[in-house]
Order: sequence, then C-alpha cells, then structure tokens
Amino acid sequence: MADLNKVVEELSALSVLEAAELVKLLEEKWGVSAAAPMAIAAAAAPTAAVAEPVEEKTEFDVVIKDAGPKKIEVIKTIRQLTSLGLKEAKDMAETAGGKVLEAVSKEVAADAKAKLEAAGASVEVA
Repeated sequence: MADLNKVVEELSALSVLEAAELVKLLEEKWGVSAAAPMAIAAAAAPTAAVAEPVEEKTEFDVVIKDAGPKKIEVIKTIRQLTSLGLKEAKDMAETAGGKVLEAVSKEVAADAKAKLEAAGASVEVA
C-alpha cells in the first residue's frame, strides 16, 4: 500500500497545468469523468442562492372573535382604541369577525389585543 502522506506531498507540489494533465490521465485510465460531479454541484449551488428571503409581515388586523360575557367593557375598550361612536362600537362587539383595527404595527396590535382580552373579549391578530 502506498504511503498516503507521500502522495499528498507529491500532489501538492504539482502546478495547475500538471494537475489538469493528471486529471485527464486518471479519467482515461479509470473511464470516469471528473466534470460530471462538478457540473451537478455547480448546478445545485445557484439554485440555493436564488431563494428569496421571506418578508416579515408588518401590518396586522385586530379582529374580535367573541365579545364574551362583559360586553359593556369590550364596547368601552373598542371606543378607546378607535374613533367609533357608541352604536358602531356596540355593533362591532356583537359581530364576530369585526375588525377593530386594520393595518397597524405589531406593537399596536399586541397592545389592543391585550386591552380587549382584559375586557373579556376573544381576539385574534391577523
């Protein structure tokens, strides 16, 4: 068996042209092609690089799923969060799927959700 360290040292001493000639000789002797694995690796590399980053959602809607048992507290909270009148806030509290706030930041949506849940409503941020 050949001393592998000696083979590595001899290969390291080759110039680029000598290494290319060695590749050709080995391909002919063994009946293989070194280009096929390299082509597959090269074809796979650009595909991975093309993947686009996923954009993070920046606008959220606060939606009431259910007003819960404390409807009056929920109506008051809706009025604090929006500029709706009493009747509109009442209608929103009684309508499942009513959007209290639309296209707001994550912080505003989280704050509104916390306030509405504290008042007794079941809320979803979408």
